[in-house]
Amino acid sequence: MTAFQPAAVITTATEPVKVAIIGCGSRGTIYSRYALVSDKMQVVAIADPSKARVEKLQSAHNIPDEQCHSSWESLLEAPKIADAALICTIDSLHEGLAVAFANRGYHILLEKPMATDLAGCQAVYSAVKRNGVMLAVCHVLRYTPYNRKIKQIIESGVLGSVVGIQHTEPVGHYHFAHSYVRGNWRNEAESSFSLMTKSCHDIDIIMYFLGNDCKRVSSFGGISHFKPEKKPLAAAGAVRCMDCAYEAQCPYSAKKIYLKPAELGHKKWPVDVITDVVDIESVAEALRSGPYGRCVYECDNDVCDNQVVNMEFDDCRYASFSMVAFTKEICVRKTRIFGTLGELVGDGNMSIEVYDFLSQKSTFHHPEPVSVHLGGHGGGDMGIIEAFVNAVATRDSTLLPSNALTSLDASVVVFAAEEARRRGVVVDLDEYRRQNKVEY
Repeated sequence: MTAFQPAAVITTATEPVKVAIIGCGSRGTIYSRYALVSDKMQVVAIADPSKARVEKLQSAHNIPDEQCHSSWESLLEAPKIADAALICTIDSLHEGLAVAFANRGYHILLEKPMATDLAGCQAVYSAVKRNGVMLAVCHVLRYTPYNRKIKQIIESGVLGSVVGIQHTEPVGHYHFAHSYVRGNWRNEAESSFSLMTKSCHDIDIIMYFLGNDCKRVSSFGGISHFKPEKKPLAAAGAVRCMDCAYEAQCPYSAKKIYLKPAELGHKKWPVDVITDVVDIESVAEALRSGPYGRCVYECDNDVCDNQVVNMEFDDCRYASFSMVAFTKEICVRKTRIFGTLGELVGDGNMSIEVYDFLSQKSTFHHPEPVSVHLGGHGGGDMGIIEAFVNAVATRDSTLLPSNALTSLDASVVVFAAEEARRRGVVVDLDEYRRQNKVEY
């Protein structure tokens, strides 16, 4: 695909890139902080149905009342004063918002997933291509110092020809309970399947390392634990943690995950997700009446908590991926890369070991840590917003390691893998693209 010719930018070379944020929750707030630590970006408009969230970002960025909207439709219909839109809403809105704002000429930073179905991903891709705007889907693993170093090592040739990758995402036991059992991504009808909502990051990073020529996929997975038949007998009859006799023995207790941290003064994730006002009374009320206080064995979750994906690339190269909920570490991904001249082992954090077969010696690499201001996802949050702002300011889409094409390709593989899991088959990617009329 030829490089996009981005739409004209409102900002001049000496001014900050002006952005509008749609969705002022956790992700929108995180990306907005870049404007507080850099003079390259300015938040000029926001939209969210929550008055409390709007007021919080309005105060942080000194945004005029007339640029604070209670709906994305209101912001879209208002005079265009921003260069780019940061779309950080629930997954089901991604397609519609991305297409609408692309049609208005906004460059787009879009939270993953690209869309909740393949047709939606195709619609987003076609819209940004048709309108000549840049798209950066937040596949933030491509932007971490750690993964950039791995990519650099692969391209250096020190591993020889890469023939295989083993990659694991340990989601974290309470993180999975929070987001994928009680939370916004628990149910396919309201969001999508967990391989898309959680692990599209991981399929994307494997393709970043090996290339976009994945040929076939297979997958196995299901709900291993978070279902009624796994409920401890001592918890029988309880549907909320606040009323459960077994709560003190349950590692997934909502009181442990939310109320105890609040009592200790913790006011950030995940506590700030369940209530706009973070104090003990509000948290307790949220657990008594809201979705995050439910027993993990009595929720309406239907997404996999344990899944594996096998990927075949050209030239006899293979990758295996495992997503598992039941871990101590939270999203500290582990990667092993096998080459004809050496092996790479990454701890998912700050240490990368490269073993050379000829010398039989190991070299250790330690990527530079990132600023605490936007250190989430191992520095990927800082990396993607900085790259996106620079790309918009310079009208240079090559500054984005992830773009509309790479994101569509990764999405195709994710949807194909989920079909393979559901049907119990090996899916050929070329045939899958033909059947689903994927067009680049």
